[in-house]
Amino acid sequence: MAKIKTAYVCTDCGAEHGQWQGQCASCKAWNTLSQISLGSSTQSPAVRADFRKQGYAGAQSAVQNLSDIDLQALPRFSTSIDEMDRVLGGGLVPGSVILIGGNPGAGKSTLLLQVMCLLAAQDRPALYVTGEESLQQVGMRAQRLQLPRDNLKLFAETNVELICKAAQEHKPQLLVVDSIQVMHSSDVPSAPGSVSQVRECAAYLIQYAKQTNTVLLLVGHVTKEGNLAGPKVLEHMIDCFVMLEGGTDNKYRILRSQKNRFGAVNELGVFAMTELGMREVKNPSAIFLARAEDDSPGSLVMVLWEGTRPLLVEIQALVDASPLGNPRRVAVGLEQNRLAMLLAVLHRHGGLYMADQDVFVNVVGGVKVSETSADLALLLAIVSSFKDRPIDKNTVVFGEVGLAGEIRPVQGGQERLQEAAKHGFTRAIVPKANVPKTKIPGLETIGVSKVEQALQAL
Repeated sequence: MAKIKTAYVCTDCGAEHGQWQGQCASCKAWNTLSQISLGSSTQSPAVRADFRKQGYAGAQSAVQNLSDIDLQALPRFSTSIDEMDRVLGGGLVPGSVILIGGNPGAGKSTLLLQVMCLLAAQDRPALYVTGEESLQQVGMRAQRLQLPRDNLKLFAETNVELICKAAQEHKPQLLVVDSIQVMHSSDVPSAPGSVSQVRECAAYLIQYAKQTNTVLLLVGHVTKEGNLAGPKVLEHMIDCFVMLEGGTDNKYRILRSQKNRFGAVNELGVFAMTELGMREVKNPSAIFLARAEDDSPGSLVMVLWEGTRPLLVEIQALVDASPLGNPRRVAVGLEQNRLAMLLAVLHRHGGLYMADQDVFVNVVGGVKVSETSADLALLLAIVSSFKDRPIDKNTVVFGEVGLAGEIRPVQGGQERLQEAAKHGFTRAIVPKANVPKTKIPGLETIGVSKVEQALQAL
């Protein structure tokens, strides 16, 4: 019998090892090595030579000078959904591989079915491969969403060899595989969903997409921690990775790009889950600014920078006397360590002692803030709740706070202020370096360089 070569791959970083060991030598994670098959060691040399000749992209490559490479514009085409085009960097690129992940019930299959039906109605050949649902279930969903169903082709299969064979016959421009975790290859002796199966099936499908210039969209599961299930190398193999955030308790979904070889990273698109499927939200700042008419302590509006556009979001803080010896610090939508750091800065440079207070902060709308421009707004919201004094609801704030109490500038200051003025805000507290040279009509801009100056400006 042919001897099967095996290796052990870390599910966190993708590093390969010759034998199993408890700790990965690359990322130092414990119990993350999984066995994969590398194929038969007695494989015919002619077969291996033919595979090398074929190449990863279907054509033999040659060494060229960088200046001689043809830099024609990529022939993108729209998905017919503007918010998804924004996240993808302007549309779909032929031969690209897009991986979309999200929690169960977030709307991954619904969004992709809408895209496929709309593009198929525009005479673009499309094939939707379902491995988790029957053809009747997909058809019932399309009927419920009132989508055009005449031109979209469906295929219920989990074997990647049969999927690529069917794709070669029908030659679709778009191919959806839902999902990659249930696919299997006949050459890999392991169960679907294992590290080896996910890796080999993805490589098989990606090679087909590159050779035929087919847009491949893969659906991926997530773990209970919210990370993409399967080997980490899967994220390196694809061209674009987008995550659909949001649960069944909230009608709004956020599509965020975490990797994109054809556009900006961390771009954001907002959708609303309705009876007719996913509907794009043209002005996401409006849904995050549904505030009460009366001013309330601890509530403040900040301007975030998501991808290529500003986004107005409300932040709330609640400071209350703690009955415990160790006060609580709870941050929802923000980093916990950054909250502790800002409280220390506020004590040292603002003169406010909160070591005996419980501090709770929340970003309204389920938005997750990862940039530092929210520091100043978070700090002022905490002070407002601690002093029980409301901030004028027409005030908007952004800026980074340093450990020395200085207010540092952030990118896109002019665009952030223009977005605030467009939504009716009349006052802005910003870093002094972000104050525009030309005054924005209807908006009073106050530049501050220290925490003390920001507190006085309130």
